[in-house]
Amino acid sequence: MKKTINSPRAVDLFDNQINRRSFVKGCAGCAALAVAAKYGLIPAFAGADVDLLPKQKARVRLVFSHIRKGTPTWPHSEYDYASRKKELTAKLRESCPDVEFLPATAMNTDDAKKLLEQDKDVDGYLVYMMGLWTGAPIEIAKSGSPTLFVDDLYGGSGEFLIAYSEAKKKNLKVAGVSSSDFRDVVDAVRCFTTIKKLKHSLILDVTDKEELWGNPESITDVFGTKIKRITSKELNKAYSNADLDAAQKQRRIWTRNAARIIEPTKDEILRSGIIYQAMSDLMTEYKAQALAIDCLSLFYGGKLKAYPCLGLFQFNNDGLVGACEGDLQSTITMLIMNYLVGLPGFISDPVIDTSKNQIIYAHCVCTNKPFGHDAPSNPYHIRSHSEDRHGAAVRSLLPLDEITTTLEFNAERKEVIMHRARTVENIDEPKACRTKLAAEVIGDIDKLMTHWDKWGWHRVTFFGDLKRRVEHLSALMGFKVIEEA
Repeated sequence: MKKTINSPRAVDLFDNQINRRSFVKGCAGCAALAVAAKYGLIPAFAGADVDLLPKQKARVRLVFSHIRKGTPTWPHSEYDYASRKKELTAKLRESCPDVEFLPATAMNTDDAKKLLEQDKDVDGYLVYMMGLWTGAPIEIAKSGSPTLFVDDLYGGSGEFLIAYSEAKKKNLKVAGVSSSDFRDVVDAVRCFTTIKKLKHSLILDVTDKEELWGNPESITDVFGTKIKRITSKELNKAYSNADLDAAQKQRRIWTRNAARIIEPTKDEILRSGIIYQAMSDLMTEYKAQALAIDCLSLFYGGKLKAYPCLGLFQFNNDGLVGACEGDLQSTITMLIMNYLVGLPGFISDPVIDTSKNQIIYAHCVCTNKPFGHDAPSNPYHIRSHSEDRHGAAVRSLLPLDEITTTLEFNAERKEVIMHRARTVENIDEPKACRTKLAAEVIGDIDKLMTHWDKWGWHRVTFFGDLKRRVEHLSALMGFKVIEEA
């Protein structure tokens, strides 16, 4: 009931104790979901326009490398390559529906060269090393196409290790998987779909500035993602034409499911609903998958009728990307990871506390579905925007005792910076932004304080240990990974 969750005691039950095990793993028995439903913590899925998400499949040449049956080598002379190839092809197609696999076999470098000559429009190569020694894997990698090496354990292991080592030393666009867990292969293959989807995506950047936060030309050149700049005038026109009934419905969803509403009035939250509808209409009109807005400059300049924080919160919950302050570098980072792992990101202005070995991620826009839009939600408060104490924003009480991965992709330098931490506390502090998630740094906190001049203050945090998946994608795109802690 609403009265129950708005009591301080009820909120305290969740404030510093929520974690993924209670909300996600426990849902196997529906216990956590029942608790969440009891306290009204499962927001209605407002329903991002799923038609906005790219539908193009990545076309991947699936190359099985092995020599002829009958040769005494790994796996063994009588190994049934044909049955294994059929099995793996079926598993890949079932597990990776966003990929069109084009199977082929390469028994030597000449076979590899013939494939490269005939492949004019593939998005990359998945080389499954089933046996030894063909020379085909490194030949394909030298083409410069994104190439994923996979060792079919105890089959291609020797060639995998040698070819992968050579490819990394030559800085080729190669990632490698050598694992008995097939899910690791599936995770790596998703890199191909991520690269494909980025080429068919559009970011709306709402700003009146000529100089943008980030380089749109580099983003388009490197990722293929287009940037469309629109002004506050166009947004305000959409605000004037927004569906008021839909805005009222959205206001009721937000208020009904908030654990607490502290400063904002009903009218202020309604204005947030109207600007959300306006931004949604623009996303639909331009067929955009992400929206960044120069919110602070526009609101402080009297050019916005409401803060967009709740609307951006909703986009991120629903599987799209909503980014504050017009930060294109963080926006493309959020879009990349949305396609790669299906999770929303949390842009923040971090604070370092060396006495506790902690980094505190602070901002007034944050998801409350950190494990994906179809996963259970954590509690949130509706607060005023922190710096000026106006409008409506979000304090999300995020899960604790979870590893997070925080990063930024930079298209100009073809670099990605990354660190990991373990969440420990939702800090309640009147200074600075409303959501403040403290996490213990995994690594060297002193080192963590040394990259901000080159990268800027913002970082984007995602729940989960995503280091290997970021490394795979970075390798296939030719990005350098910088571990900042």
